[in-house]
Amino acid sequence: MTTGETTPGVGSVMSSAPLRPDARVSSDVVGSGGIPGEPMPTDAMAADAMPADAMQADLALAEFLRSEGRRVVATLTRQLGDLTLAEDAVQDASLRALQAWTRDGVPENPRAWLFVSAKRRAIDILRREKTRFDKERQATIMTALAAPDDAPHDLEDDQLRLIFTCCHPALSTEAQVALSLRVLCGLTVAEVARSLLVSEQTMAKRLTRARTKIAKARIPYVVPGPDELPDRVNGVTTTVYLLFGEGYASLSDGPALRSALADEAIRLGRLLTVLLPGSPAVEGLLATMLLQHSRLPARFDANGDVVLLADQDRALWNSALINEGVALAAAAITHSPRQPARFAVTAAIAGCHALAADPSETDWLAILSWYDVLATIDPNPVVKLNRAAALAESGFPAEALAEVDALAGLDSYFWFHATRAELLARQGAAAEASVAAQRALQLTDSEPQRRLLRLRYPPVPGATSSGVPL
Repeated sequence: MTTGETTPGVGSVMSSAPLRPDARVSSDVVGSGGIPGEPMPTDAMAADAMPADAMQADLALAEFLRSEGRRVVATLTRQLGDLTLAEDAVQDASLRALQAWTRDGVPENPRAWLFVSAKRRAIDILRREKTRFDKERQATIMTALAAPDDAPHDLEDDQLRLIFTCCHPALSTEAQVALSLRVLCGLTVAEVARSLLVSEQTMAKRLTRARTKIAKARIPYVVPGPDELPDRVNGVTTTVYLLFGEGYASLSDGPALRSALADEAIRLGRLLTVLLPGSPAVEGLLATMLLQHSRLPARFDANGDVVLLADQDRALWNSALINEGVALAAAAITHSPRQPARFAVTAAIAGCHALAADPSETDWLAILSWYDVLATIDPNPVVKLNRAAALAESGFPAEALAEVDALAGLDSYFWFHATRAELLARQGAAAEASVAAQRALQLTDSEPQRRLLRLRYPPVPGATSSGVPL
C-alpha cells in the first residue's frame, strides 16, 4: 500500500487524547463529593452552562483536551516554570472536570475553567508534596499561583516556549523527540515507546530523566534570543513536523479531530517564519505542511475510508494552500546555502505531487532525485523506504522491493509492511503480500487503514502467519 507520498515519519504512530479523557473515572478515584474544601473554580463561568449528560460531558472534555489541552499545559508551565507540575495539575483538573461537567454541564468557557482548576490543583500538589520542591522553588511557584485567576493569554508564545523547552540542547536528541511526542503531540508513554522502537519501561525512564534535567538545570521556559535561534532550528522544526505528522497520518480518532493537530502545527510554523524570516528550514517546513495538508479534503471518502493519492479527486485539493506552499518551497531552495535544508527537500517533493494535475503527470523521476538528495542529508531507513516507493512508481518495482527487503530496523513500522505488501502484490506474490499485510494490521489501530489493507490484500489460504484475522 504505497501512498505515493512522503510519510511524515514517526508521526504515523497512532495517537489518543493527550490526557486520556476517554478513560471514565470511577467515583472512588475522584471521590463522590469532588475535592474536599475546594470550591468550584469559577462558578460564574458555569452560570450559563447547558444541560449535559455524562456522555456529552465526556465528549466535550475529550474534544477540548485534544484541541486545547496542550495550550493550557503550555500557559501553566509559563506561570509555574515547572513542566511536570503543570502536567500533573492539568491531568488532575481533567479528572475533576469529568465529574463537574457531568453534574453541572459544560462551562461556557472550558479553557478558563480548566486553567483555573489546574492552578488550584497545583497548590494542592505543592502542599501535599513538600519534599518534591525546595523552598526557593516553592516560593517562586506560590508567587506565580497567587496571581489573579485570569484566563490564558498570549497562547501562541506559550506554545512556542514549550517547544523550545522540549528542544533545549541540554537534552539529547532522543529525549527531545520523546518529550515532544509526549507533551506536544499527546501520545501516551506506550505510544511514544512504540513509535521510537524501544520498550515502554525504557521510554518511561527516558521521559523521567528529561523532565528531571529540565527541572534541575533550571532550563528557562522561554523563546531564546536571536543569537541562539540558529542552533535550535533543527530540533524545533523537527518537533513541529512531528506534531503535524501526528495529525496528518494518524487516523484512529477520525480525520476531523486529528486535522486539528495539523492545523496547530501549521499555525506554529507560521509563527516560526516570523521569528526566523528567510530560514530555509522554516520555510521548507511550512511549505511541506501546507502542501501535504492541501490534500486533506480528498484523503477520505464519505464513508471515512482512505483514498490513495492516485485515486484522489484533485479538484478537492486546496489550491490556496498549494500556491502558498509552492512559493515557500521555492524560497526555501533559493535560501539554502550549498546543500538544501532537509525540509526544503521535503517541500520540493510535496511540490512535485501538488503540481501534477493528473496522477499520470507526476514527475516520479524528479521525486526520486529529490529523495536521493534527502538520503544524503538524512539517511534514515524511513527516508530510504519512501525513496523505494518513488523508485517503484518510476517503473522499477522489483528493484524497489529489493531495497525495501534490505532495510533494517523497521519491523515495528506500519508503513514498512504496508509498502512491502503493495510491492509484493505488484510482483504477483499474493501469498507473501497477504502475510506482509497481516503484519501491518498488527501495527495499526486505525480502522480506515485496516479496511484498506483487507480490501487490497485479501487473505490467501495458508498465508496467515499470525493471529490477526484478515
